[in-house]
Amino acid sequence: MANRRILIVEDEAVLRRIVADAMERAGHSVVTASDGEEGLRLFRADKPHLVIADIMLPRLDGFEMVREMRKHGGQTQYLFLSARSDADDVVEGFHAGGHDYLRKPFAMNELMVRVDALLMRIADNRPETALPIGRYTLNIDAEQLIYDNNIRHLSTRECALLTALARSMGEVVASQQLLQNIWGDDSYYNLRSMNVFVSRLRTYLSDDTRIEIIAIRGVGYKLRVRE
Repeated sequence: MANRRILIVEDEAVLRRIVADAMERAGHSVVTASDGEEGLRLFRADKPHLVIADIMLPRLDGFEMVREMRKHGGQTQYLFLSARSDADDVVEGFHAGGHDYLRKPFAMNELMVRVDALLMRIADNRPETALPIGRYTLNIDAEQLIYDNNIRHLSTRECALLTALARSMGEVVASQQLLQNIWGDDSYYNLRSMNVFVSRLRTYLSDDTRIEIIAIRGVGYKLRVRE
């Protein structure tokens, strides 16, 4: 597998060095951080292919750190490491935007297998099927919107519309493009229908007050999560 950039965020110095050495021996470029704020700074500077993160981090915990990282989009993969094995912690890890979760203590060969599997997703260049939207997770394949273990089943068009906006997070998506791709044409009646769908999505996402679907008059819509 080609050389990949890996960010390791772990406050246990010995474990951080052991994991970093293993990644470097596998041919990857590695940077490390000992707390969540440093990890976020390094992420913004380097945009790694993979982030390996502990949950119980100083200054900014691993869940919140990854949520902030996911706002930048991209294909970065996220693997949580934690001594916490409660099912709720595992669920929160995936809701925070994690792609995998490995409990401590772990065998290094298991970590390497999981790392290779996550990096293979990037090599395959496959689109993500689970998108974070604030504290929500959009499961595209299942057409589900998940929040705090509550699942809302979406219609096919609701899911397609939210997917299009989420994949262009922070950017305006043209109404004409949305209508052509989801409704099949950009007629006035379909435009009115789309406006109704947007209103529904705003209601579905209302439990996280940071989320906005902004209408840009005569242009389209923008989904964003306020800081």
